[in-house]
Amino acid sequence: MNEITRTSTCKCGQVQFVALCEPILSGVCYCDDCQAGGRQIENLPNAEPVLDQDGGTAYLTYRDDRIKCISGTELLKGYSLKDRAYTQRFVASCCNSGMYLKFAPGHWVSMYRSRFTGKLPPIEMRTQTKFRQANSDIPNDVPSYKRFPIKLFSKLIVARMSMLVGR
Repeated sequence: MNEITRTSTCKCGQVQFVALCEPILSGVCYCDDCQAGGRQIENLPNAEPVLDQDGGTAYLTYRDDRIKCISGTELLKGYSLKDRAYTQRFVASCCNSGMYLKFAPGHWVSMYRSRFTGKLPPIEMRTQTKFRQANSDIPNDVPSYKRFPIKLFSKLIVARMSMLVGR
């Protein structure tokens, strides 16, 4: 196992996470849910931006077993766009910092990239660009997909298999 450790912290420092190893994916999502969820968080009092200037949400996606809250668990509050939604976005209630997104049936956590400090892996892809609302061109520095690409699902499947065999 790669021994890289990254720290994710809320604005005021009361909520801290440790992420072990490299993420499954470093990406930006433009889906309508991520945009609506980002606006929901940004509308909280004194909240910092979650959405990029072009409406995307940048994440580092980790396996569930590679993320640990080391302080402030009791301060985390989940927000959903709808009742019975599978997806919740968690905010540090002390300072309304968006911390992560959890898709309930999944084996991964998508941590807001902006909450991490230090050297981060480069963005690998942009997904769901059909929902992008910016008037500017999509940067062509990495692959961009109108939907969720097979490459993303294959990364999630490989991560799940690795979890099952204990790697």
